[in-house]
Parts: sequence; C-alpha cells; structure tokens
Amino acid sequence: MIVVADASPLIALARVGRLELLRTMFGRLLLPEAVWHEVVAAGLDRAGAGMVIQADWIERRKAADSGMVRLLCRDLGAGESETIVLAREASADLVLIDERAGRTAAKRLGLRVTGLVGVLIEARERGLLPDAAAVVDDLHRRAGFWLSEDLRQMVVGRQ
Repeated sequence: MIVVADASPLIALARVGRLELLRTMFGRLLLPEAVWHEVVAAGLDRAGAGMVIQADWIERRKAADSGMVRLLCRDLGAGESETIVLAREASADLVLIDERAGRTAAKRLGLRVTGLVGVLIEARERGLLPDAAAVVDDLHRRAGFWLSEDLRQMVVGRQ
C-alpha cells in the first residue's frame, strides 16, 4: 500500500508517542520534501522530529511536477500541495491530510483521503488501539487536537 502523508497527522501522533501506529497500519509512508522540512528541519526542537528522522519506514521523496505544486500553492500550503502532487505521481492508495482545503483538493483530483480521525477509527476497528479514549484525550492535552463530542465518540467506538 502506498500512503503519502502531510505533516499534521505525523506531528500529532508523534507528540503522544503513537507514530508507530502508522507503521503498523500502512507499512511505510512517503513524505514530500515540504512535509519533511516542516516536521524535521523546521520542527527539530519539537516532539516527533527525532522519531521521524529515525523511522526507516518513512521515505522522503521529491514531488516532480513543480508546476502543479505551484498551482496548488495558490490555495494551499506547500506541505499540502506537495503531498497531493506526490500522491498523484506515486499512484498512492491513500493520502493522510487533515486540512479541509487540502482534503477537498485531493478528492477533486481523484485521490482517496483520510485524516487523523479516520486513522484512529480504523486503528480501533482493527484492534490496534484498545485505548482509543486515552489517546484522544492525550491528543487534546499534548497536541492541541480538538474533536467535537460526536467525532470523539466515533473514535472511541460509542457511536
């Protein structure tokens, strides 16, 4: 399975010590240069940068179509733009992206998209996240990741 990730799901999971969940679920991830820069170079002093550097299952890759990246950057950030372009170039099975505008653009280009909430729900359903409620609470406290009560209940499996 080819999965391309934007920064926000990586950063959030790394902050709560759950980055390996992505490895367990997907095997490996592709990160475009802008995302690598955001998570590692610009975020070297933040939680998760070291984990991403050491993760041999995360592959850094350059998006080749710089024209398409520039076009998408009119409405999106560099990370989202490169994530979408790299996903198209790699014929990705899935794109991990949380930002609404990025998700909308990716879907318009025919990409299959999920975000952190979707990852958590799938992980719980596959039995990989038996402590889903604790993880959601930890994401809120340590990563500033807020969910409505309805979404929270979906993640923890009570809806």
